[in-house]
Amino acid sequence: MSAQHTPPSPRLRAAVAAAATSSLLVLTACGGGTDAPVGEPEAPSEPVDLRMTVWTADEAQLELFQSIADDYVAENPELVSSVTFETIPFEDYTTSLTTQLAGGNAPDLAWIFESNAPEFVASGALVDLRPLLESTDGYALDDIVPSALGLWEDAEGLYAYPFSTSPFAMFVNTDQIAAADQTDPAELVASGEWTFDAARDIAAATAEDSGKQGLVVRDFDYQTWENLATVWSGWAAAPWSEDGTQCTFTEPAMVEAMTWIHDAAFEDGAMPGPGTTADFFAGDAAMTITQISRASALDGSFDWDVVPLPAGPAGKQNVVGQAGIGVFAAGEHPDVAADFLAHFTDPENAEQLAAYFPPPRASLLNAETLADANPSLTAEQLQAVVVEGVEDAVTKPAHKNFAQLSETVRAELDALWTEDADVEAVLTDTCSTITPLLEE
Repeated sequence: MSAQHTPPSPRLRAAVAAAATSSLLVLTACGGGTDAPVGEPEAPSEPVDLRMTVWTADEAQLELFQSIADDYVAENPELVSSVTFETIPFEDYTTSLTTQLAGGNAPDLAWIFESNAPEFVASGALVDLRPLLESTDGYALDDIVPSALGLWEDAEGLYAYPFSTSPFAMFVNTDQIAAADQTDPAELVASGEWTFDAARDIAAATAEDSGKQGLVVRDFDYQTWENLATVWSGWAAAPWSEDGTQCTFTEPAMVEAMTWIHDAAFEDGAMPGPGTTADFFAGDAAMTITQISRASALDGSFDWDVVPLPAGPAGKQNVVGQAGIGVFAAGEHPDVAADFLAHFTDPENAEQLAAYFPPPRASLLNAETLADANPSLTAEQLQAVVVEGVEDAVTKPAHKNFAQLSETVRAELDALWTEDADVEAVLTDTCSTITPLLEE
């Protein structure tokens, strides 16, 4: 039976209109997902065309997607005539996507950022995939690591498949570190002494020796503050409570973590300051925190290694970045789109996608399988940073009002990125400003 074509709620449409004028996304809650879960699709009167939005422009990735899609088209000619992958630039992705929704031009499927997962799950814009995935022969929904589903489900259903669960790790330029006569981080990992303080000291000494940069939190650039979760998680800190209703920027753990970050940049010389761009993969820095999937950017121009995130005062905390694939209720063919999603993410195709996107399936989370898809990484590296890196991991911050929160926090934290900043005072002001947004 075909699923109901439910348009985005009025509040969602109003939020998208605001996004168009203020560059903010606000998907407001209107209950759970659509009331019409998808089932096995009925053959349409004629084969349909499906469209899926993505943010990658990587030709190899798009070629793989198209190959998987072409197999589906060949196997289901009565359902589908084509599947098109539409690339939207990363920085404009969510705003462009929700503008399409509001304008009545919803894609059939879309990638969704983890930070916006609560917004989309609560908005009613996505269909419930659980009945279809549970009933699809060979899909093995129970093979997906339960923690990987947390952002994408509620008590009523499952609204996206977490196609990428990519751990953050520390890439190190071992040439620069050796030249500065610093201890190899791998040795510190082995001895249990791999901590953020040790990483800071190595980064500062190496930067002084090389004239380049020390430790770069990739894609932070004093704008994308949520990427600092890869650091503050070592202090067991978080920007807001687990239920998203209370600001915790002022908690002692967060104050201590943000003080460490501030001092690493402005006192220790371990991190580049505002306005300084340094690309680890071009040899501009000794270390970088980024997702393991970035290993493909290494070109062999220097010796490197990859190690787990360091431990903080609260111990070692794994952090993952995640992205889901959802089916829009407002799309023209949600039942067919959901059937294609089941094909695109089944065990066989998930193994192919593992070449670029660490899979959420327990059966694929082993060094042997991942080594086939990631030839630039050794089995030991994959075991330490991918297989073990998803265990008990936390994601970057997510909230049902994340778009407004993200921009507001960024503006408040601007005051933190000066040499003489009062860290605790800035974080207190941040909580005062965002508390009303958390309570909406």
